[in-house]
Amino acid sequence: MENHTESITSSGKSLEVGNESDFKAHVFSSSSELLEKLHKRWSVVEKQPYPAMYSSVYGGIILDPAMMVIPIDDHMVHRGHGVFDTAIIYDGYLYELDVHLDRFLRSASEAKISSPHSRLALRSILIQLTAASKCKKGTLRYWLSAGPGDFLLSSAGCPTPAFYAVVIDEDFSQCKDGVKVITSNIPMKPPLFATMKNVNYLPNVLAKLEAEEKGAFASIWVDEEGYVAEGPNVNVAFITQEKELVMPSFDKILHGCTARRLLELAPKLVEEEHLKGVTTKNLTMEEAKGSAEMMFVGSTLPLLPIIAWDDQPIGNGSVGKLTMLLSDLLWNDMLAGPDTQRVAVPYV
Repeated sequence: MENHTESITSSGKSLEVGNESDFKAHVFSSSSELLEKLHKRWSVVEKQPYPAMYSSVYGGIILDPAMMVIPIDDHMVHRGHGVFDTAIIYDGYLYELDVHLDRFLRSASEAKISSPHSRLALRSILIQLTAASKCKKGTLRYWLSAGPGDFLLSSAGCPTPAFYAVVIDEDFSQCKDGVKVITSNIPMKPPLFATMKNVNYLPNVLAKLEAEEKGAFASIWVDEEGYVAEGPNVNVAFITQEKELVMPSFDKILHGCTARRLLELAPKLVEEEHLKGVTTKNLTMEEAKGSAEMMFVGSTLPLLPIIAWDDQPIGNGSVGKLTMLLSDLLWNDMLAGPDTQRVAVPYV
């Protein structure tokens, strides 16, 4: 049979696949040859996006991007047996590190994953890692895994759990433009997995892709009872026509740390008579779409205005005044909030 290539377009993109006899896999003769290949890949990168990583497998902080890897037999990789969390690096401070770390360890306990370090040691490692990265603005993301060991379903063959963390150097600014969302057709996670911040994010990924394919920013999940739940990796909040800030109840969804902080800060706007009240309760989709303002709330935003849902305008279809007042509260908290919310990084 004549050799030929065929085009695969299941995702709308073509991928040339040759006859298997046409392809010869390179065999690396040594670790030095492989490392040279990896270094060559990173040498063409204009700006290093990952200035530092910690791995308990290595037992230290890594500054060489070519070595920022995770073992293929780590159960987080092939079984999804891992949890993660994040913290914002802003102006040389780690924002809400402790509340994120507390949730991180709760998630690990629920996922039956122990830690190779104490909480105090984990916190110290994350601060040292950020300092070593010299990054003043970005994201600190970290994982606890059942660890490397084998490819079986049980983690009994994994002798030691693993802790990984990476600093991501990225610029971000206050979100002032509104976005559009759609109702997701991807089934949402059951409460056990939705309330635990684990690495099984395939439903979240598909929900995000679903929205992008329809020209929207993200999707909104609605539960089986018809109540609004959350976005793919963010909480959602509403300003009612009566000027009340409402967030969906957290019993079936992830209790976001930024959402929690917003609920603590928002009463200030009640005192100033901008808001009538602040609460969490179940909202039907019809009630939510009838709100005056709508927004996403999450660590890396921290607040993103939403101006349309399923092509239906929210309020008057523009970014609301109260949304931006709430956004200002969060940004000011990041910039100059109390010591309980911000941890100074001792850069060398």
